[in-house]
Amino acid sequence: MDPARAKVRRREDAVSAAARERIPRVDPYGFERPEDFDYASYEEFFSTYLVILTRRAIKWSKLLTGNTTVQKSMKVKRYIRKGVPLEHRARVWMGMSGAQAQMEQNPGYYHRLLQGERDDSLEEAILTDMNRTFPDNVKFRKTSDPCLQNTLYNVLLAYGHHNQGVGYCQGMNFIAGYLILITKNEEESFWLLDALVGRILPDYYSPAMLGLKTDQEVLGEMVRMKIPAVADLLEGYGVPWTLVVSRWFICLFIDILPVETVLRIWDCLFNEGSKIIFRVALTLIKQHQAFILEASSFADVCDKFKQITKGDFVTECHTFMQKIFSEPGSLPMATISKLRESCRAKLVAQG
Repeated sequence: MDPARAKVRRREDAVSAAARERIPRVDPYGFERPEDFDYASYEEFFSTYLVILTRRAIKWSKLLTGNTTVQKSMKVKRYIRKGVPLEHRARVWMGMSGAQAQMEQNPGYYHRLLQGERDDSLEEAILTDMNRTFPDNVKFRKTSDPCLQNTLYNVLLAYGHHNQGVGYCQGMNFIAGYLILITKNEEESFWLLDALVGRILPDYYSPAMLGLKTDQEVLGEMVRMKIPAVADLLEGYGVPWTLVVSRWFICLFIDILPVETVLRIWDCLFNEGSKIIFRVALTLIKQHQAFILEASSFADVCDKFKQITKGDFVTECHTFMQKIFSEPGSLPMATISKLRESCRAKLVAQG
């Protein structure tokens, strides 16, 4: 390495080391930052984002002052798309999703579910996944006090009793875990999980997972319409959509995208519904179209889809969220409904 480049490299290392000292190893939600975490880039992004967050917090505080509940409106929709401050997030999610209304209409219901008849197979399925849920989060470790595993177990058990057609399905543990981290409240987490599984995500977690499979095929059809070269590539190498995007859908981007970006996506998901998942997926694919098209094999396609969920584009959540509402273009609910109908019919016919 020539002396000039070595000097630049030393400066970059020094900046990174300084940033590492300033930024905590554990993020505000309890997740440990990975070994390869880019502290310098994150600090650069967050110093700008902090200004945006502060400005949003002032606007949200004014909007919510004196209001017991948050009502849907164009103004609120605009505010949500620009980001909900962490201190208001639980309240906004509860109001926008209908979870608050459900909780108020069913006082004591959650606690009655926990005292209901035992279901050994349900309990066993939930317990099996407890230690697998966020091993990189200090709040879910058995050694932490309080340990959020107990809260998570209760929420999933209550939901299994409440919706016996679903019971417990892998993936729900991660979603419930995120809800608990934000609400810090068992009962609110239960009602938000009910909003997602019961209303917002159509038939994603039923035993046949027909809604989930349908929406993966719907995404494939959307890519064929909007980014045909990528659709042709996957078809050419025989890569099914379910292989590259199933975790995007089933975990709602948890462990796929950075935490702050996932929460910004969920802000909109609770307000605008499942079409947000398609907007995020299409944006990731369209933004990285040239990179994906460099793939030269089945395995290479799969690897490219893993790589497009990392890096500055997804870390800079504010810019990313602006992109999801511009990059995919128009996405009417009528089009999504029509595609769901035809894709579901095909899947049912295939058995």
